[in-house]
Amino acid sequence: MEGADRFVGVAVDFSACSKKALKWAIDNIVRKGDHLILVTVRPEGHYEEGEMQLWEATGSPLIPLSELCDAHTMKKYGVNPDPETLQMITLAARQLEIIVVMKIFWGDAREKLCEAIDKTPLSCLVIGNRGLGKIKRAIMGSVSNYVVNNATCPVTVVKNAED
Repeated sequence: MEGADRFVGVAVDFSACSKKALKWAIDNIVRKGDHLILVTVRPEGHYEEGEMQLWEATGSPLIPLSELCDAHTMKKYGVNPDPETLQMITLAARQLEIIVVMKIFWGDAREKLCEAIDKTPLSCLVIGNRGLGKIKRAIMGSVSNYVVNNATCPVTVVKNAED
């Protein structure tokens, strides 16, 4: 066996910024046989039904690509992947012979991304920098900054060209 399994994490929220990070990870990091783990964090809220109540504490189970592409299944999780992201990961799975899964967490993105790194566990994490305004960043601190400083694995921040 050539090397251990690698679990490459990418933080996704289906924004242009996260698509750029995903594309960068696929082009630069992911190798044949890797697991590509899409980590998405939803805000906490009061979810009436569906999968959320079951998984709110631990995060969702690993959701396979076939379910990721099924709008009905994703609706149960309250997540709506865009066509561009789905196309990108479907193509990568086929061309690079990788396993693509998603894990959904509910809560504070900074804490939950660090939790995902430890629980999965991830070999590395790629994250986009959203570019909060200066004031908002001063109050909240950026998600990417927090993750870089607290993660237990290497983190790559893919900057948006506009920044």
